[in-house]
Amino acid sequence: MTIASAPDTAPDTVVRSACPHDCPDTCALLVTVRDGVAVSVRGDPDHPTTHGALCTKVSRYAERTYHPGRLLHPMRRIGPKGSGLFEPVSWDAALHGIAERLKAIAAREPQAVLPYSYGGTLGFVQGESMAARFFHKLGASLLDRTICATAGEAGLKAVIGGKLGMDVEQFENSRLILIWGSNSITSNLHFWTYAQRAKRAGAKLVCIDPWRNDTADKCHEHIQLRPGTDAALAYALMHELIVNDRLDHGYIASYTVGFEALRERALEWPPERAAEVCGVPVAQIRQLARDYGTLSPAAIRLNYGLQRVRGGANAVRAIACLPALVGAWRHDAGGLLLSSSNHFAANGAALERPDLLAERKPRTINMVTIGDDLLREGDSDFGPKIEAVIVYNSNPLAVAPEGAKVRQGFARDDLFTVVLDHFQTDTADYADYLLPATTQLEHVDVHKGYGHRYWLANNAAIAPLGEAKPNTEIFRLLAARMGFTDTCFSETDEQLAALAIAPDARNGSIAWSSLRTSGWAKLPGPAAPFAAGGFPTPSGQCEFWSQREADAGRDALPEIILPYECDATAPDLAARYPLAMISPPARNFLNSSFVNVDSLRKLEGEPLLLLHPVDAQRRGVEDGQMVRTFNDRGATLSRARLSTRTRPGQVVALGLWWRKLSPGGTNANQLTHQRLTDLGAGPCFYDCLVEVAAA
Repeated sequence: MTIASAPDTAPDTVVRSACPHDCPDTCALLVTVRDGVAVSVRGDPDHPTTHGALCTKVSRYAERTYHPGRLLHPMRRIGPKGSGLFEPVSWDAALHGIAERLKAIAAREPQAVLPYSYGGTLGFVQGESMAARFFHKLGASLLDRTICATAGEAGLKAVIGGKLGMDVEQFENSRLILIWGSNSITSNLHFWTYAQRAKRAGAKLVCIDPWRNDTADKCHEHIQLRPGTDAALAYALMHELIVNDRLDHGYIASYTVGFEALRERALEWPPERAAEVCGVPVAQIRQLARDYGTLSPAAIRLNYGLQRVRGGANAVRAIACLPALVGAWRHDAGGLLLSSSNHFAANGAALERPDLLAERKPRTINMVTIGDDLLREGDSDFGPKIEAVIVYNSNPLAVAPEGAKVRQGFARDDLFTVVLDHFQTDTADYADYLLPATTQLEHVDVHKGYGHRYWLANNAAIAPLGEAKPNTEIFRLLAARMGFTDTCFSETDEQLAALAIAPDARNGSIAWSSLRTSGWAKLPGPAAPFAAGGFPTPSGQCEFWSQREADAGRDALPEIILPYECDATAPDLAARYPLAMISPPARNFLNSSFVNVDSLRKLEGEPLLLLHPVDAQRRGVEDGQMVRTFNDRGATLSRARLSTRTRPGQVVALGLWWRKLSPGGTNANQLTHQRLTDLGAGPCFYDCLVEVAAA
């Protein structure tokens, strides 16, 4: 479509696009282009969940695209690893150098090559399509992409069968909303709009989170529990629902499995016991249970913060039992939402072509443990030593835990590293070759939300800047240099986009051919997916008691598993490092994206550490003072902010800053560990003990 413009000039063009970033909202964008330049990026006012509004980050997307630091030409390292010294080379020279090195490694052992990628884009085309085909054909090691959501996914799957739940648009009709493990104003802004509408209509909003974030400030109640104690709180709520008979016995009898076993365990967790574990008042737990059992429809908005601890998956399991106990699933505006991903039918196999592996069965490496794995020598358990890493859609030196080991691994002189990116990130400084990738405004892609039920199209609004190329084209060119002649490597981005949307009843009649014009389309299906049961579990019921978990040798009921690092499980460690550290995202950053956008970094100022005044006094720390946060894994420097937003015994390190833009050249992940969650093999970013001292 076109819009009016001044006389004697070419009309502005408005292109339908989509936000690619790792956020539940997946906004529909309108990009205004004038003379080939993107002059504005705004939210589509007609898209129901975007409703014309963008977060501060994405509203600066044009600034990010035209940033003077954009990588616009292939680069080859000329200085020591980590020095950031590169020279421009031609695409021909870069592709030749990369292919020759990969051929030599693959001739010995293709599993010595590792892809490393995650959510730099959530697009099906520029994410894992042509890239996955390339690595499958090569026979490279597989990457277990666990760094964000796998613990929560495993917890949901055990109880309700998958990443399914409420329609976010129905939250405005709820009478009670529990916002659990989420700072929605920062990380799920468009859900917050629905919560605000519900609040104005008389609903009660409760935030359950270890720190009093912006969202907690706007809720009626804040339950400030200790990190990693969510399952104990959930069981105390179950206890109160049971003893006060605030249950939907008909729903339990018809649509659940294992209530008697769950009841027995819940009765072991009265509010007094949970209050001691969680560090919250008994009366607050009782009131929350009373509200949850009497205010209907009751809705829970989970987010991924609470599952980034040792027992994170079981915490999600426990919370996921609550809606069935009170029959909340009967209502459009009742139930739970963590992720809507499995409402969609995406054609992953057609995009990624695992059949290209043929009979080979490469090992799988967990991206969370990249620090340890890059430093391992080959052995019978691990397999061959990692000799090459191809990084795209990620910045592991900033985002992976135990950063000192990650840096040491990427600093290996014998490690061949290629980085595809928009900017010279922390990881890019350690590359042998840097390849300039296009931004969302310069390529085609197709997206689905994981916080709503819309497919979205991304049309290229402008031509690629400089010599930047889409991820897909880079891997096509590398495939050709490697001698891969399969016809799948010649498929266009438009063909890949068309493949992404599977011909499946869950998608209705939605197809790329119409989506690219309309911009977005909502999935068919009822708002209340489990009003009459029909859970995608083996039993078809909500499984309080899971036969699958029992068969795997694990507890068939949700467990209460406390953090690896807390005074209850590691008293000696807690004596040396008595402060629990969580590192939630700063409002104007998204993981490590946007940190280098000048206007956004100015809004954040500098790395901050929220420290309770009681803890500060004990350490002689004053507000505004530079402090050193440390443990056995390393140390960071940041500015102390004395605040009652955190609780005594807990610090909040707002992230996630690039290392090289931080004082001392480290960030919060210098302190986090590589141990994995109970289920899902995810990271434990918020399971971390530290000490703080004046710098």
